[in-house]
Formats: sequence, C-alpha cells, structure tokens
Amino acid sequence: YVTIEGFISDITELRSKDAELRRFASAMHQVADTIIMTDKRGIIKYVNPSFEKTSGYSCSDAIGKKIKVLNRGEHDEGLHRDLWSTIESGRIWNGRFVSRKKDGGLYTEDASITPVFDGIGVITGFVAVKRDITKELALEDQLYQAQKMEAIGSLAGGIAHDFNNILFPLIGFSDILQQDLPSDSHLQDYVSEILTASFRAKELVKQILTFSRQSRAEKTVLRIQNILGEVVRFSRATLPSTITVRTFINTKCRPVLADSTQIHQIAMNLVTNALHAMEENGGVLTIALDEIQMDNEFSSNLSMEPGLYIRMTVSDTGCGIAPAIQGRIFDPYFTTKEKDKGTGIGLAVVHGIVKSHGGNIELQSTKGEGTSFIIYFPCLMEDRKDAQKDSMVPTPCGIEKILVVDDEEAIARMVRQMLERLGYTVTVRTSSAEAFQLFKDDPYRFDLVITDMTMPKMTGDQLSMEIKKIRRGIPIIICTGFSEKMDEDKAKMLGIEGFVLKPILQNELAVKVREVLDNKEK
Repeated sequence: YVTIEGFISDITELRSKDAELRRFASAMHQVADTIIMTDKRGIIKYVNPSFEKTSGYSCSDAIGKKIKVLNRGEHDEGLHRDLWSTIESGRIWNGRFVSRKKDGGLYTEDASITPVFDGIGVITGFVAVKRDITKELALEDQLYQAQKMEAIGSLAGGIAHDFNNILFPLIGFSDILQQDLPSDSHLQDYVSEILTASFRAKELVKQILTFSRQSRAEKTVLRIQNILGEVVRFSRATLPSTITVRTFINTKCRPVLADSTQIHQIAMNLVTNALHAMEENGGVLTIALDEIQMDNEFSSNLSMEPGLYIRMTVSDTGCGIAPAIQGRIFDPYFTTKEKDKGTGIGLAVVHGIVKSHGGNIELQSTKGEGTSFIIYFPCLMEDRKDAQKDSMVPTPCGIEKILVVDDEEAIARMVRQMLERLGYTVTVRTSSAEAFQLFKDDPYRFDLVITDMTMPKMTGDQLSMEIKKIRRGIPIIICTGFSEKMDEDKAKMLGIEGFVLKPILQNELAVKVREVLDNKEK
C-alpha cells in the first residue's frame, strides 16, 4: 500500500479578507478627496491618485518624504504645533491648510488628520483626508462681493434721491438768478461757478448709480478730451508731489458715441492703478489722447475693423506687471494689490466698458519699468448737431393751468416760479392727498399735473392712477430724484405721459411740459 500524507487548509476566510483588502484599495484610489498615510514621524507611506491630481506631485515624489515638505504654503508655525500636539495625544485634528502645488501655485484644503493605533493602543502613524476648497472659497468671495455691491446699490439709490432733491432747487434757483442778472454783471461768473459745481455733483450721482448698476448707460456724442481734462485737473490736485503728471491731449480729436460717466470711470480707474504702481518710489503719470488710422494689419491684430479711432493712453513709470500674469490682468477678481487695497474688479469693469463701446484695450508693460494701457474707441465721422440745435431753440411758453405736487416745499416753490415765468398758471400742493382731493373736486380745472414720485402716504404713481380714474385723458409728468419703482419705460406702461429725472434746468422742464401738452389726447 502506498500512503500519502498532506495538509488541507480552509482558505475561504483568507480569500474573503484578500477580496476585502482589494475593495478597500480600489476605494482609496477612486475617492475624490486626497488621502495621505504617514508613519508616526510624518514620513509619507501612501498617497492616492487624488493627491497627485490636486498637488501636482507624483507618487514617487511624495513617498518617503516628510509631509510638511510638500505642504509649504501660507500658514504659521503655530498651526503646525497645534496639529502635532493634537494628533500625538491621540486626538483627531480638523483644520484648514494653504498648501503649495509642485508648480508653485497655492490652494486651500480642509483637512482631517486621524492617528492610527496598533493592537495595544500605540500610535503607529496618521491618515490625512483633505479636500481642495479653493474654488468654493472663490465663489464665496464672489458672493460676498455681490452682496456688498447690492448693499452699495441700495445705499446709492437713497443717496441719489436725497442728493438730487437737494440739487434741484440749487440748480433751478441758480438758473433763474442767472437769467435775471444783467449779462454784464460780475455776479454772472459766481452763478456760473455754482451751476458748474452743481452739474458736477449731478454727474457724480449718475456715476454712483451706474457703478451700483441702478442706472443704464446712456451713449451720447461726446469728446473724450473734455473728460480727460477734468480727470487731469482732479489728478494734479490729489496725487502726491512725488508723482509728475504729463499730458499730450489733442483737443481737436473727433467725437465718439459713448457714455460720459463710463468714460470717466475708465480714466479714473487707470489713473488710480497708475498711482498704486508708483506710490512707493514716485514717477511720471502720462495721459495722452490722439487719433489713429488703423489699417487692415493693425486692426486685425486687435480684432477691430479698419478705420479712424480715438486712442487714449494712460502710462506710468511704476513697478510694471510680470509677464506671467499679464494674461490674467482683466479677469474678474484678479488683483496684484494687497488685500485691503483692491478688489480685482476695476480692470474687468474697464475691459467690459471698452468692449461695449465697440473698442479695444491693449496692455504694454515691462517689469520694473512701467505700464501703459492703450484704449481705442471708434470715431464718429459726422458730428451730431442734435444737442446744439436743442440749445438754440427758444424756451417754449404756454398759458395752461398746471397742478404741481411735491412734498419738498423748496422744490415745489422753485418749479412754480419756473413755470409762472413761462406764462403758465400754477397751483402747488405739498401733500399728495390734498392734491388728489383738489383735483377730485374740480377735475377739469387743470390742463396738466406734475407730481413727484416719492411722497408719504400716496406716491406719485399711485396719485397718477387715482387721477386717471377720474379723468383718463389728463396728461401727467412724474418726477423723481431716483426710484427703483419708476423710470421712463415704467411710466409709459402706466399711461403716464412724461418722465423727468431731477434735477433739470428751466429750459428742459419747459420743453417737456410743452411736449406733453401738445401731444395730449383731444
């Protein structure tokens, strides 16, 4: 007989554990979060593929290295001391890292680091699970900026309404005074200065509203040289003595079709950037304006049509912009300034405005030598004379009866004087409720109603609707310093014949009144 001896072992459990380990390894490789395993000294023993994708370091770059060598970001030693103190005591540490990628870029991670114990409770290593939250933080910043802009917009609306109500009598009474003064009076110069300053304040309110996105850009025929002249005067008065301002502005440049507030915004933004670039060592700020004829080759390089363009240049002799970031300079929220000195939206806004005007912007910069921004706007080949014609038309007058409603007594009194000087018979009420009762008692006493929008108890649009219920054909002009509820389009939708944005001059009011009266329903 032949005897065979052997051993038979049941490996079912071993195979089950092996399969479990393979599933665990597969999961570790596929999980989206970064996983790093180290020994108790912090030497990396394992990284998953997400680590490679996030950090740029390969597995071979990391294995055998201390974890802090790969995490050289922007955090102080206190964070590391707290981390190691926590995990070496056997507790889990949760926190946030700013780490550096292999290419030098920074990214932010939420991290959880857990001690690993052996069978007798001794720490043998650590497992770090980290998630890249850089994009989420950027979105949070954008949301914060949007919320801040919304708050600024709400504040701007309130400022605009109150400020325009202050400006209206200031401009109106100055206009009347200028008309009454003899043309050779030395007081004419004083009144002109008051009006000039008042109109600058009016434009400032428009800039605030445009910046807060509560006012639509209105493109008109304008000469950029006039706006640059104002910017230069302002710059010379505010820039430090270490910065010299030089100008090369061709005053004969053709006009462009543009929004004056936005052009002013472009110029001031570029000047402000130049100031920041030279604030440490001083330098020369150069503002230039000329015309340039673009041929096919030059225009194609700038993705523009051939033709005649206005070229505006703002240059500085400051620190310059590194070539590596020049391609990102117009990106929203990208900034090279310190945290409290810039939001990163200025040049993005400039770029957007230039493009919306059919123009283009070019950057020329050398690190350590300076920067130039060159902006091109298409010229208007024919001057539009509309504004000049309007100013030559005599102020229209009339004999109709007008009801004026405004809760600001000074404004109501001024509008009354304006209209009475034009020949109209004017009745004033500073309460919308009283004005409605007056109209209700005698609906055909008046030929026109002029009402303010923002009034207590009954707003201008509410008053207009109640009046229209009594006499549908009565023409109405609604006025406002600023209102989110009312603009020219909304007034038309409500059947209101005229809309006026305060403050305005007597001639502008006269033209609007005559226009509405002459077009009223028969």
